[in-house]
Amino acid sequence: MRIIVDKAKCQGHARCWAHAPNVFTLDDEGYILPGDIKVAAGDELLAARGARSCPERALEIDGTAGP
Repeated sequence: MRIIVDKAKCQGHARCWAHAPNVFTLDDEGYILPGDIKVAAGDELLAARGARSCPERALEIDGTAGP
């Protein structure tokens, strides 16, 4: 699984990080860093919760990504 990041939509709410701080990396101002995120096995549930919690829909879940 991977999370597709649309940095332009991020408004720095940090809700994703609140759900999964080991998955989502934020800059010093609370904005998501650019680049897609490969989610490690075992972190999928929290990563999905974090992605769905984004009010700006800046994160998209790609469940088709292989290992």
